[in-house]
Order: sequence, then structure tokens, then C-alpha cells
Amino acid sequence: MYVAVKGGERAIENAHAWLAEERRGDTAVAELSVAQIREQLSLAVNRVMAEGSLYDPDLAALAIKQARGDLIEAIFLIRAYRTTLPRFGASEPVETSEMACDRRISATFKDLPGGQVLGPTFDYTHRLLDFKLAAEGEVPPAPSREADEAHVPHVTAFLNREGLIEEAPAEETEPRDLTREPLELPADRALRLQALARADEGFTLGLAYSTQRGYARNHAFVGELRIGAVAVEMEIPELGFAIEIGEITVTECETVNQFGGSKTEPPQFTRGYGLILGQSERKAISVALVDRAMRWEELGEDNVGAPAQDIEFVLSHADNIQATGFLEHIKLPHYVDFQSELELIRKLRREAGAVPAQEAAE
Repeated sequence: MYVAVKGGERAIENAHAWLAEERRGDTAVAELSVAQIREQLSLAVNRVMAEGSLYDPDLAALAIKQARGDLIEAIFLIRAYRTTLPRFGASEPVETSEMACDRRISATFKDLPGGQVLGPTFDYTHRLLDFKLAAEGEVPPAPSREADEAHVPHVTAFLNREGLIEEAPAEETEPRDLTREPLELPADRALRLQALARADEGFTLGLAYSTQRGYARNHAFVGELRIGAVAVEMEIPELGFAIEIGEITVTECETVNQFGGSKTEPPQFTRGYGLILGQSERKAISVALVDRAMRWEELGEDNVGAPAQDIEFVLSHADNIQATGFLEHIKLPHYVDFQSELELIRKLRREAGAVPAQEAAE
């Protein structure tokens, strides 16, 4: 007979204590501070903020420390904390054309107003381990450069002048807030982009890669990728106009996709779009590719059965917190369920004569 492991509350308390000890590690090694995580593991911090739907580098760094570097657990902590926060209002849409760009590149136009800005990127590194980092030496400062705070028009605006790219479709209704309302299908584009922005990066990357390999007939160019700070503005009822309340770093990607056209519309390029909190260009590109794949119906294209075209499949499986909860619940006690399955298997084996008579008698 299979029985439950005994221990109860005391066992759980001991597990928590052991977890705290493992989190701290060797006490002879200096403890990692929240500030160190925030400043030196900034890409991990950015992912936790983006998928946790809360822009706060200090809290994201704390969550990473508490989760021992498990980013999905850290995202879970941030989302749980987010539910306790009061909401004072909604900000105005951010103006990414006014972004102070640290990085701005285009794969479609070489000469851009303001130029291509490579910024801090791994793109041109050799992917070789740098053992000088193990020596913990000081890093020489990079050449100074002020972020471009002038009006920075989007690359797609150049194509728009000749009508070569579709106008960005306007939403007829106010977008639903996925952080306050459960996901419902069918989902309009605004809701899909929200879901993709906080979706698991690995899942989104895999879907995007599948579109590039032909599973959605969705060849794309990166029209523009930009990373930088944007102002957050909020309208104050007592004032009657919007004021700037702070700024956040975001990553924006616009893709230029294959030709479209119909009996009433001339051939033109179409768009994919991704906007992510923090610096997360891999995620932003992935979101743009998946966004474009999911627009097949509104653009009058054929559904070729690609995973990225299946809106219900994508949105129902993209959230790593939902996926983690459902996956990990199977490691919790299921003793009664298993006992019923066990008895059923034994009964079927006896009826099929697969069990020796002596064993069946026992």
C-alpha cells in the first residue's frame, strides 16, 4: 500500500530553512546585493520586469535574489506583489518617436536620419569566454555619448510616404487590460500584443523561429529596432492636461513583412510589432514575428496550420506562470488519485489473466 510521506508543517518549515541556506550559499563568499544584481544582471532584471508586468528594477532584482536566479520564480514573485498595489490611473500612450535612443538599427535602410546606433550589443562579440572578468578587474569606460533625444521618426514612416506599407490598423475600442481581466477569446490585436509582451521569452522565441523556417510563410525584415528611454505621462483631472511622471526604458521592434494585396488594395508591405519593458531585443523581435503571423485572417491570407497562426494555441500556452503552475502541480500529493489508478490497473490485469493466481489471491 502506498502511503503519504509524513512530516506535515514541521517538514515544510525545515524545507524553507534549507532553501534559505542554499540561497545564501557559502558564507565565506560575500553576499550578493540587490544593487549588484540590478546593475550587473540588468538583462535578467529586464526580463523579470517585462514578464512580471511591473517596471521596478529594484523589486525585480530582489525577486531574482530571492528566487536563487530562477527567473520564472522571480516573475511569479513580482506578479504576486503587483496584485497588492493600488492603481491610481492610466498613463497616456508612450511616444516612441520621442525616445532617447541608446540603440537604433535597421536592416532595411542603411542611411537613417540620426544614423544607426549600435549601442550596447552582443552582436559583434566573439562569444569567447573572457577570463579577465574572473579576475574582477575594473572595466575601462566606454566612449561617452549622449542619447539622441531629438525627434526620431520611425523607419516605416519612410515607406509610408509612398504608400508601400500598410497603415497601422487602428483599434476601434479601448484595449482591455490583461493584468486586471482574464484572457478571453477571440482576442483583438491589442490584447494579443499584451499577452505576447509578458509571455515566456523562450516560448515566444520558438514560435518566432518556426515562422522563419516556413511554418507561417512569413518572411520578415527588421525595419527598425530601438532601445531607449521614453517619458511616461499621466493626465491629472485637476489640471486638465497630462504631465510627465517619470521615464522607462523600452525596446521596440517593427518588422517589414512580405507583400500583401487584394482586389481593392495594391500590393504593399505589412507590419509586425513588438514593444517590451526594458532592454529585451530578442523578445521584441520574436513578438513582432508572432504578431504578424497571427494577423493572417485580417490580411486575407491562408491559414497553413502553423502553430504561430493559431491564436488560441499561442495565447493559451505563452504565459510561463500559468504553465509553471499547471506543470508543477503534478509533483504535489496525488495519493488518492494514484490509488484509484493503481487499483484499476490491478483489476484489469487480473481480468486479463496477466497476474498469477497466487498473486491475485493475495
